[in-house]
Amino acid sequence: MLSSAKLLPLAPIVMLVLSNVFMTFAWYGHLKHKGTALFIAVLLSWGIAFFEYCLAVPANRIGSDYYTTAQLKTIQEVITLAVFALFSVFWLKEAITINHLIGFALIAVGASFIFRS
Repeated sequence: MLSSAKLLPLAPIVMLVLSNVFMTFAWYGHLKHKGTALFIAVLLSWGIAFFEYCLAVPANRIGSDYYTTAQLKTIQEVITLAVFALFSVFWLKEAITINHLIGFALIAVGASFIFRS
């Protein structure tokens, strides 16, 4: 069984995943409802973003005990791409092309250098 000390470094990653789900809906969810007035989309997005911040800020505060700031930002960006790819397919019904996958893979390879000693 994993001890809580071993789970703590995972907590900010889980929180960042959840934060990114909120962020992605705040930024792009309204694209499925383009008939809604823009000011309503802005207000709804702002409300959703509040929950994103409620997760992202503590995730970064907790995560700074285990990761450098560059590592935290890199984790955030890789999670953002993964969440966005799933969101695009399942919410916006857009296809992920081979070019998207290659681009995401190249970003992931670049991100891996942040974690090298």
